[in-house]
Amino acid sequence: MSRTVYDIAILFFTYSFLAWLAETTVATIKEKDFRNRGFASGPFCFIYGFTGALLTIVFQDLRGDSFFLFLGCTVVATAVEWFTGKILEGMKQKKWWDYSAKKWNLDGYICLQYSLLWGALGYVAVQYTNGLILGLYHFLPALCGKIIVWGLTGIGLLDLTGSLLFIYHMEKRLPRLFRWSQKLQRWTLRLGGAISRRMENRIRRAYPSTAAGDEARETADSEKCTLTHLFWLFLIGALLGDLVETIFCRVTMGVWMSRSSLVWGPFSVVWGLAIALITALLYRDRNKGESRLFLVGTLLGGAYEYICSVFTEIVFGKVFWDYSGIPFNLGGRINLLYCFFWGIAAVVWFRLLYPRIARLIARILRRTGKILTAGLVLFMIANIIVSVLALVRYDSRANGLAAAHFWEQAMDTYFDDTVMERIYPNAIPQ
Repeated sequence: MSRTVYDIAILFFTYSFLAWLAETTVATIKEKDFRNRGFASGPFCFIYGFTGALLTIVFQDLRGDSFFLFLGCTVVATAVEWFTGKILEGMKQKKWWDYSAKKWNLDGYICLQYSLLWGALGYVAVQYTNGLILGLYHFLPALCGKIIVWGLTGIGLLDLTGSLLFIYHMEKRLPRLFRWSQKLQRWTLRLGGAISRRMENRIRRAYPSTAAGDEARETADSEKCTLTHLFWLFLIGALLGDLVETIFCRVTMGVWMSRSSLVWGPFSVVWGLAIALITALLYRDRNKGESRLFLVGTLLGGAYEYICSVFTEIVFGKVFWDYSGIPFNLGGRINLLYCFFWGIAAVVWFRLLYPRIARLIARILRRTGKILTAGLVLFMIANIIVSVLALVRYDSRANGLAAAHFWEQAMDTYFDDTVMERIYPNAIPQ
């Protein structure tokens, strides 16, 4: 059963609220005093809502397979928890939660017992709870349901904006923006006081570890990975990924075929994003043991590839890879062997390639960094936009739809079926 944007949105806010209620209740009982466990000022734990919505989108086709549904929910929810912990640590330079005292933990952000719990909760949500929530939601008149979703979206954005202003100490630097945020929140939140005063108290009480040393952010320049560096890593990773996949296809299948994600140039966006993401998230841990890098690369790489497969199929109506013929696959989207390849790639990247590439990027940026980077950014943006338009038109042509707009006619002229089949030989219409 397909889900509409409004269905996904109501699931997002429902799970955000239910998670806030559960976490706050458990913390309050444990501490014998009220504890608001939400990152935001209102009654929301948005990361749970995001995870619930993500699992719903990604694993709808696994509802008939309980084992793989549970396994997939476990891996993806664990990956989201780990990503979130790393991102929040980057924002505050402190851990928001710590499982270091528990067995089988990784970086103190994830551990086996909670991963299994998230898998069970995700399984129940996708298999049963989604239907109950959406059944109740669809009882409402359509217009009423849409108004509720848009109202919750407005409240959530205001709440999140105020929270980020406090986190980055911008309530003093941008007083007008902060006062504007406060005025808009009076009619939505009304949970008492300005966000800056409430957020500081709640964050410090719920997450004491973030309060200590809040004034001193000890991030040396050598421990930073800037957006410029990440763009270059994305670009180089996309080139290397396309090269590796092309050679791999030649060795294993005996044919040369295009493995590019874009219409101009040998760029694999999946690999480029993977390199940039794993570098940003594991940058501080890059000097730790190979076994840890391999494990993280295997789990996160598999989850990432699965999500990319679902996303491209939903957006472009095409299956760009299918591992159904390989043992130990999950829905044809990932398989155990290639997950191990992700783990090996993580080790090879940080141990062999990244130090050399980082020095190369530094030399490039010292010489013609700004001009060259700006030009490449504009080129890649144009390349991605044209590629998306070409793929959308490729799918509509397969469905027998005639070109009705100028851009569709341009795509038919420059990127007809022959060209698209050469660039995307594995793209299977759905």
